[in-house]
Amino acid sequence: MGEAPAVRESPRTRLFRAAMNLYPAYRGTGGRVVRISADWREVLVRLPLNWRTRNYMGTIFGGSIYAAVDPFYALMLIKNLGDGYEVWDKAASVRFRRPGRQTLYARFVLGEEEIEAVRAATAGGSPADRRYTVDLKTASGEVCAVVEKVVYVRREAPRERREVG
Repeated sequence: MGEAPAVRESPRTRLFRAAMNLYPAYRGTGGRVVRISADWREVLVRLPLNWRTRNYMGTIFGGSIYAAVDPFYALMLIKNLGDGYEVWDKAASVRFRRPGRQTLYARFVLGEEEIEAVRAATAGGSPADRRYTVDLKTASGEVCAVVEKVVYVRREAPRERREVG
């Protein structure tokens, strides 16, 4: 689990990964983006146990666990659906299974079938709430937390053209 997936990054996703890891709001979570696939369908995040992420009990702070995985399903949908869609995080929940006593990894995967299902669900202009889960695991595969995200997606109405003058 600790190794990066065999997917290839593009120069654009590599640049986005670097920017994300430097972005103060994300950097403060303690999480680090390890890899973003060129097609934006797979993301790997690493959350180390260190002085910034450690809680009073000596394990990874629950807020860091959630914040490190917060934006990715929405970002992956935005990048895969393209222009003409409105995408927002709507809700989230975290189930803590066991304390994070070592570095945790989260692997996000968005398949072609799901992307097509989102397009179909929003084709008529109705919004859709999509549910996604991601496990935070140790390098040996032990699940320490499960985060469920609800992402709101809506096809934007075509904008009316204005006649200029």
